[in-house]
Amino acid sequence: MAFPQTRLRRLRRTPVLRDIVRETDVRARQLMLPLFVEAAIDGHRPIEALPGVSRHGIESAVAEAAEAQELGLGGVVLFGIPSEKDEQGSEAWDDEGVVQLATRAIKAAHPDVIVVTDVCLCEYTSHGHCGLLRDDGSVDNDRSLDLLARTAVSHARAGADLVAPSDMMDGRVGHIRGELDSEGFSDIPIMAYSAKHASGFYDPFREAAGSTPSFGDRRAYQMDPANGDEAVREALLDVEEGADIIMVKPALSALDLIYRVKQETRMPVAAYQVSGEYAMIKTSSMDDRRLALETLTAIRRAGADIVITYFAKDAARWLGT
Repeated sequence: MAFPQTRLRRLRRTPVLRDIVRETDVRARQLMLPLFVEAAIDGHRPIEALPGVSRHGIESAVAEAAEAQELGLGGVVLFGIPSEKDEQGSEAWDDEGVVQLATRAIKAAHPDVIVVTDVCLCEYTSHGHCGLLRDDGSVDNDRSLDLLARTAVSHARAGADLVAPSDMMDGRVGHIRGELDSEGFSDIPIMAYSAKHASGFYDPFREAAGSTPSFGDRRAYQMDPANGDEAVREALLDVEEGADIIMVKPALSALDLIYRVKQETRMPVAAYQVSGEYAMIKTSSMDDRRLALETLTAIRRAGADIVITYFAKDAARWLGT
């Protein structure tokens, strides 16, 4: 007697049929490449904590964006390392700041490349926190909103296709949306870091971006990884304030939240496979190609429409799409 083959074994024996019945796919256009752009360098400089990843000068960033386009990636996400820092993070909203210069250069050379800009102050402040500080060292949420909105407008003015506030200040999506609209940028979408946990997986990024806090940590304004319901509430609030895409970060330790946020919001969802997740795979003794594609598939299967990943270029080559 033949038993029902519920696991599609017969189909899996034929590669073409296996691909046809596969429930989840990963394609290059669903992936975005993070780029670290530094004002003070020419060419590029490898980042020790992130094997295969570099900081780029402006011309090098333009070349990376061109390669991303050739590989069919969905776009690039720019993170700036300024030449100088101060307590307010004033280079964040400077129209001649590093992200603004890189955005203009990329869009001039390759107009069809989607440029996403990180909107935060941590890379630009001398203290490394994501907002202005009070005298007692705590972050002043409300006073920080104007500066974040100014930064988003400056990025839009430079040609950014999408702004991505990553600071986790309360109310910043609505504040940025209002400022963009009033400055004539009502068509610029917002990709909000809505469920961003205070995670140990960020450490290599902080070395790469020079954004490690000089004191304390960010647990007062980033989320407790234990709180799933709070993550969903934050996502829903950002939708109400005008977010166009909701992001969950990190990805692998929050697959359940990617699914829940997608189900609850019914909005486009992005997930960031962060630096520690990348480094964990890249420096292991296992097959990094197989692990990268397996984890990217899991993130997509959980519900992510977009995956920001340092594997983006490699994955595009491996996938052949």
